Amino acid sequence: MPIHFIKLSKPKKSAVYSFYWHFAVKRHNIFIKRLTNPYGPWTDDSALRDNRFTNIFRASDRVSQYLIDLQYNEEDVAQIFFKTILFKIFNKIETYRYLERELGDVHFSSFSLPRYDDLLTLRMANRHTIYSAAYIMPSAGRVFGHKFKHTNHLALLAQMMKDRVCDTVVEAKSLEEVYKILLSYPSFGSFLAFQYTIDLNYSSIINFSEMDFVVAGPGAKSGILKCFDQLGDYTYEDIIKLMVESQEEECERLGLVLPTLWGRKLQLIDCQNLFCEVDKYLRVIRPELNGSTGRTRIKQKYTFSKGPISLFFPPKWNINHKLTPLCLTQANVDTFL
Repeated sequence: MPIHFIKLSKPKKSAVYSFYWHFAVKRHNIFIKRLTNPYGPWTDDSALRDNRFTNIFRASDRVSQYLIDLQYNEEDVAQIFFKTILFKIFNKIETYRYLERELGDVHFSSFSLPRYDDLLTLRMANRHTIYSAAYIMPSAGRVFGHKFKHTNHLALLAQMMKDRVCDTVVEAKSLEEVYKILLSYPSFGSFLAFQYTIDLNYSSIINFSEMDFVVAGPGAKSGILKCFDQLGDYTYEDIIKLMVESQEEECERLGLVLPTLWGRKLQLIDCQNLFCEVDKYLRVIRPELNGSTGRTRIKQKYTFSKGPISLFFPPKWNINHKLTPLCLTQANVDTFL
């Protein structure tokens, strides 16, 4: 008979706790309004209007949408894994498109580390940024010994393909097991290993619930410490689970309409990311609050990009048929918020 441990000391909400839910609703409303109104205005909240925040549902963001499209244009397991890791290493659509233009075909069977390295080195020499600023991936230079960060990352990808990590991932029995596989490789700290796990789980090669496992990143931890004065016996991950479990109750308590992705409620990954975004939001509206990251400003300001929005989610979620025709029209994914 399993033993269940009861957490005796519960977390204590802070004075700004409710901002978590108000932010979630406001940010999602911007996303929904933009589907029918590409020009705005979408909000009278200056903090949301002037600064860049990700969508509250991770899969609806521009980069995630581009990745999901890549994944579902392939059927081979190794190719899906290869494209996913290659894309996520740089996490930048423009970098991946550059490789496609220069190579013609991005395929694991023809992967050449020197060729990819030369192309990316040339792009850097032409003063193009090849990595996204969203998060920093350690270089793994001590392991692979190359001069440039991107060369080490290409070597990492080559090693993973040689080790047939794709097969190990497919055989995994849980989301946490996939996470541990990735975590065993250099450059993958706990935060990035979890994020990449979610990205692989978008694809057809694995199919685990996003409610199974979560890892709190540095930004989320900072947001949690702003929204809670005390955590009690709860871990950061426990707090994220608490938010998921109480989302309907909390929105009803605050008189808010529960935000959903065409019926799909906030998952653990979404609530984890939301804490990171709320941490940023509070830097603007409550600058006197000190977060654990020490950051006092938001890195990216919002830049307007107009145009239609096209959405596509993993078919296994069974929500694509619920999207309005406007969401399904062919569009340039560069217009995603």
